Amino acid sequence: MNKVKIAKRISDFTQPPIITVPLFLLICLMLSFENGAFDFIKFIVMEVISIVFASVLPIIIILFWAKRLNTDTDISNRQDRFMPLIVGIISYFIGFLICMALNVDNFLTILLLCYSVNTGVVLLITSKWKISVHTTGLSGPVAALILLAGPFGALFGILYPLLIWSRVLLKKHTLAQAICGGVQGFFLTVLEMYLFMIILSKPIYSMIGLDLSILYILAIILTPVLLGILSYIHVNRSKFVFYSVLILMTLAFLIFTPLEVFLIFIVISFTSVLISYFAGEDFIWFKVLNS
Repeated sequence: MNKVKIAKRISDFTQPPIITVPLFLLICLMLSFENGAFDFIKFIVMEVISIVFASVLPIIIILFWAKRLNTDTDISNRQDRFMPLIVGIISYFIGFLICMALNVDNFLTILLLCYSVNTGVVLLITSKWKISVHTTGLSGPVAALILLAGPFGALFGILYPLLIWSRVLLKKHTLAQAICGGVQGFFLTVLEMYLFMIILSKPIYSMIGLDLSILYILAIILTPVLLGILSYIHVNRSKFVFYSVLILMTLAFLIFTPLEVFLIFIVISFTSVLISYFAGEDFIWFKVLNS
C-alpha cells in the first residue's frame, strides 16, 4: 500500500463524526462505572445521545452537503464548510440540552457543550482561514479522555502527528492549519470543561487536575509544533537544532513532570520522528531532519 492510500485511510477514519464513535464509546464506558459497578442503563442513554448528536446528525449533513455541492466528504473548499459547521454547532448543543433535561452525567453534558462552542470557534476561524477540522475533531475527545483517564487517554495523542502528516500529504491543509487545529482543540476542550463545570455548577469528581491535563497536552503537541516551526523558518542545520531542543525538552519533562507525562512525551516524539522519516521527501518534516 502506497503512502497516499495510507494517508487516505487515516484521514477517512479520523473524520470528526467517525472518530467520535470509538472515542465516545470509551468515554461512555468509563462514565458508566460507579463504585465498581457498571450502570448499563446509564451507558445506553449516554451512548445513544453521543451517537446521534455527535456522529449521526453531523455525518448526515456532511454527506448531504457534499453530494449537493458535488464535492468530496472533506468539503475541501473553505467557503463550503459553513453550513456543516453550523449544523454541527446546533446538533452538539441539542445533545447538551437533552443531557441537561435528563440530568445525564455531568462530564458528558459539559463535553457536548464544549463541542458546540469549539465548533463555533472553528466556524469563526474558517471565515478567514482553513483550520483543520480533522485535527480539531480528534483533539477534543482525546482531551476528554486525558481528563478521565490520564496517561491512557493521552496515548491516543499518537494519532495527532499521524493525522498532521495525512492531511498535509493529501494537500487538504497546510502544515500550520493541521497543527493549529489540534492545539486549539486540546486546550479549548480542557479549559472549557473546567470553566463550564463552574459556570453550570455541575461538579465532576472524576477528572484529573487542570495543571496535569495541560502537561499531558504539552507532551503531545510540543514535538509536532517544534517540527512545524522548523519547517517554516528554514534555519541552517535544522536537524541539529531539532535534536538539541528535543533533548532539552526531554530533560525538562524528566525533571519537572510525573513519569507518566514524560513517557507520553517520549512516545509522541518518537512517533513524530518515525513519521518524518517514513514520509520521505514528500513531507517537510523529513527535510527538517535531513538538513
